[in-house]
This record gives sequence, structure tokens and C-alpha cells, in this order.
Amino acid sequence: MAEKVSDYKFKSPIAIRFSDIDALGHVNNAVYLTYFETARINYWRDVTNWNLKETGVVVGRSEITYLKPVKVDDEINCYVRVTRIGNSSFDVMHLLTKQTEKGEEICTTCKTVCISYDYNACKSVPIPKEGRKAMIEYDEPGLILNTN
Repeated sequence: MAEKVSDYKFKSPIAIRFSDIDALGHVNNAVYLTYFETARINYWRDVTNWNLKETGVVVGRSEITYLKPVKVDDEINCYVRVTRIGNSSFDVMHLLTKQTEKGEEICTTCKTVCISYDYNACKSVPIPKEGRKAMIEYDEPGLILNTN
């Protein structure tokens, strides 16, 4: 399925730092994971009110597709939405876009499997009810496959 910006409500501006740039003037591929993490944390804070100190989140897997390079002077945003919710895991899709004369262009996509985690017990735990409800309500129930 081709991702579209119009499928996303949550948008997080991302600041490109000089240290993000490689010798060819592009954002280094490893830096994208930090951009996606920043946007996810903003999503959890602003959309779900997830208390990460009480119930943590760990990344189980990330899959990135690089489509177009990003350079130091680009104005970029990261869009975030939840696409699947299970008992203790959920999938988050990200779109990294840059502003061009023609509008926003998708530069990179990423799917991250996130796991609700109890750091004290060192194990996965069910997604907090409030967080689950907020993600479903925000990202439109028709877009989320609820596997619980």
C-alpha cells in the first residue's frame, strides 16, 4: 500500500542538525531512526498522554524505506500514525517529508513495531487502556487493525 500524507493527522517538525549530515551533504541513514523516535515520543505525549515512566515502550523492529535524500537546508516533518494494535505490541508508520516548490514530498517511510514494556519486571505488558483508546480514537478506527 502506498502511503499518503493525507492518511496522517499527527505531524512533528524535525530540526536537521549539522552533525546529522554525511560527507556528501545528505542526512546520514542512521539518523532517520532518531527522527522517527522524536516524532513517536511527541505523538505519545500529545495524543495518548502515555506515561512512559510507568509503562515503557521498546522497539521490536524498524523497517525503513529511503526514497529521496534529505539535505541540511531541507525543511522536514515526520508524520506518525498507529496502524495495528495488539495486546502488548502495536505498529507505528512514519512518513518523513520535505517541503518543495510543489508541496510536501515523501522522502522516507518507516514501520516500527513497538512493545509496551515493564522495565522493573523486564517483560512486555498489555498496552495501557487509556493509551490504546487514545490511539484508536485519534488514528480513526477504520485505519487500525485491532488484533486484541
